[in-house]
Parts: sequence; C-alpha cells; structure tokens
Amino acid sequence: MNPSDILRVPLTLIAASAFISGTVQAEPLTRNDMAAMFDAAQSEGRVGMAKKTKLVDVRSAKPGEVIVTTIRGEGVETRSKPAKVGDMVVRNRCPETGHEEVLISNEKFGIRYEGPLDTTDATTWKPYRPRGVEMLFFTVGTSVGEFDFVAPWGEKMVAKSGDAIVRNPGDLSDIYRIAAAAFSCTYEVTRAPKKE
Repeated sequence: MNPSDILRVPLTLIAASAFISGTVQAEPLTRNDMAAMFDAAQSEGRVGMAKKTKLVDVRSAKPGEVIVTTIRGEGVETRSKPAKVGDMVVRNRCPETGHEEVLISNEKFGIRYEGPLDTTDATTWKPYRPRGVEMLFFTVGTSVGEFDFVAPWGEKMVAKSGDAIVRNPGDLSDIYRIAAAAFSCTYEVTRAPKKE
C-alpha cells in the first residue's frame, strides 16, 4: 500500500490490509507506513500526549552488546543494534512487564533522562529520572489487531491490541511500540485523545 493511500483509509482498515486470510502480513509495515498510520490516527482525534514519569535503573552499555527487550507474558519485543560507546541500558521499574531493558543511544539518553540520583550504591545500576519529554501516542484498537512494523533502529516490532504507538514530536520519524503494561506502568497521560 502506498503511504499516501494510507492517509485516505480509515485507521481500522490500515492494519487489516496487512492481514491476508487471518495471517500476519509477510512484510512489516515500513517507517513511512507507520508515519501515515500515525497521521491518520491524529486526523481521527485518537492521538494524545503522555510522558514517562517512573524512575528507572541505568547502566552503561558495553560496546557491541545487544539488548533483547523481553516483556513478561509476551516474550521478545525487540533486539537492539549493537551498542556503541556511551550508549546506556535502561531498565524499567515495572514488575508487570518483568522490568524490561532497552538500549538508549548516547545522543538520546541525555535528552530523556537525568541523574544519577544516587551514587552511593556500589552496583552497576543507578537510579535516573525521566525528564518528562511529552510524546504523542495512540492506542492500537482491538479492531486493528496485531501487526509488524520496522522500528527506528531497524528491527521488526510487533504491535498488539492495547499497546501504545508513540511518536517523538521533535523527530516525527521516531515511532515505536510500548507494550500496554509498560505504558500503563511507566507513563502518565497528560492530554487524553479526543476519541478512543
């Protein structure tokens, strides 16, 4: 489907077009498809604003390390690219998801987190506070179902009903999934969508 066509199709049909005979699409939706899907959700009034508010634990990533993000009850969400010098591993304080870990690039880490808040602990993990950067989001509806897409770091992600698809308003190509349980546990909605 051409991304310009996506803008003219109701959001509930976009992901449905990715399914053939009840199976997940052969190819994940592209970054352009996701941008078009987000724009469609916004035009439908289904986009709100939210910011991450819960403290996290952070350690330095080892160069070349790959972080596998696993969500309790769901399995592997995504795998990071190999870490570069200065990248950080962020572990959410969210028992519902199994305290999943993600790799954050050196360039984005300082924009998103501040700290460490306490340096007395001898462990490698240190507490940090999210800076409260507001992100645009919409929730994947049950009528849309599950679909695959390409995350900004090039890996395939699976979006499921109830998950939040977030977009950085400062970088409109930065669109990714946050599992429903992780979003509920770590984010605060600052402006609810006009429509659900």
